[in-house]
Amino acid sequence: MSSNAVFVHHPESASYNFGEDHPFNPIRLTLSMELLMATNALRIEDIIAPAGSADNKQLTLVHRPDYVEAVKRLSADRPLAADCSNAGTYGLDTEDTPYFPGMHQAAAAIVAGSIEAADQVMSGKTLHAYHMAGGLHHAFPERGAGFCVYNDAAVAIRYISQKYGARVLYIDTDVHHGDGVQWTFYDDPNVCTYSIHETGKFLFPGTGFVQEKGMDAGFGSCFNVPLEPYTEDDSWLECFQASIEKVAAAFKPDIIISQHGCDAHAYDPLSHIHCSMRIYSEMPAIIHRLAHRFTDGRWVALGGGGYDLWRVVPRAWSLVWLTMIDHPIAAALTEDGGRNERLPEQWLNKWSKDSPAALPAWWLDDLTLIPPIPRRQDIEAKNRAIQQIAVQDLV
Repeated sequence: MSSNAVFVHHPESASYNFGEDHPFNPIRLTLSMELLMATNALRIEDIIAPAGSADNKQLTLVHRPDYVEAVKRLSADRPLAADCSNAGTYGLDTEDTPYFPGMHQAAAAIVAGSIEAADQVMSGKTLHAYHMAGGLHHAFPERGAGFCVYNDAAVAIRYISQKYGARVLYIDTDVHHGDGVQWTFYDDPNVCTYSIHETGKFLFPGTGFVQEKGMDAGFGSCFNVPLEPYTEDDSWLECFQASIEKVAAAFKPDIIISQHGCDAHAYDPLSHIHCSMRIYSEMPAIIHRLAHRFTDGRWVALGGGGYDLWRVVPRAWSLVWLTMIDHPIAAALTEDGGRNERLPEQWLNKWSKDSPAALPAWWLDDLTLIPPIPRRQDIEAKNRAIQQIAVQDLV
């Protein structure tokens, strides 16, 4: 039976855990899914789980076989000394991306979820699919990086390209440049990568500049909108909407895959952007409209970064799903003038005692708690100029 949207989740995704002190904590998934359930927007019986984990054939659509084998060996409870000493060759010995027991199984489960979401949409079973645990966009074919072991987004894109022959528009709204996906498809004219992020002049991974346009046959299918530190809502949304609409119209995709890292929020500890929950309400709505305008509704959404685990991630990731299913809350937040809504008391009561900071009681932020930035006009002018350069070759 077809439906408008499906929610995909592999139970083993929660095992993707670098440790209690690491910022990438899988409690984000629990908090977000329970918020949706408390909102009566998701039921356990509605969740689709992939039949298994991604296999070698699927992983090597993007990743080198020697890298996959290295990940497997380092996933043992007690890896061999030789494998441990070789971990640095594959980017798996850093503070950001350290190897851990069960790493391969957990990362392959996340890849399986993104492939399942892609199949659900491309097979016509549904218009939209959301895989909240996905979006590990920093992994490269030969190494892990930036908290990412396998690049589920890139694998799903390559899978779609090969199985369905579809043109894919990848939209990355994480505050960190979507480098692993960009470089994987840098010479591919049938995959368009778009990333809006804090400029790499000041933030990991140090890439994503406007001059990165693709190469060979893929030249002109790569777009980056690097924004100034301390960018606020109005400027972020102005740049996003103006540029992504031009990109989508020019590329004419068959499907949109979007990555919804929510670390451009003012509360996030790992970036310098100064936005509020408003952008995480409006960006999914913009992408939703683009999907219905250009791809007959075909849209796969993935999670990504976000390190204010309690106050930001659950609301931002939930809003993607609420937008997909045309929930009244999402409509209320984005209608002209906007109408804020309270979070469910059930969820607040359960998690308030565990949160290290007071949980917000509303879907959108109280902006009096986010101080304005003094250089606003200067920042907005620089962002507008960069956005115009990014898409200046498009009609």
